[in-house]
Amino acid sequence: MALAANELDEIENVLSAPDAPSQAYVELRRKFPHLSWIRCDASDVTEVPFRSFREFDLHLLDSSGHCAQITADLARATGLVLARRTP
Repeated sequence: MALAANELDEIENVLSAPDAPSQAYVELRRKFPHLSWIRCDASDVTEVPFRSFREFDLHLLDSSGHCAQITADLARATGLVLARRTP
């Protein structure tokens, strides 16, 4: 199932919250169980983030094909990569 624009708004609200570092991944997986989620360190991802927040980079993930890949196309996004940056 593709990522909807209103879901992206909700995700951005979670990642912008003051307590985002401690709760973000768990809360987002709970709110959006139909999306694929990957968490990693920002240094593990070489692609330009779709959005950046104080402590996270957000990358769109296209897992519709044989191999999952980072995409810039919101219409193809079926998941997200939550890459934590070291402040």
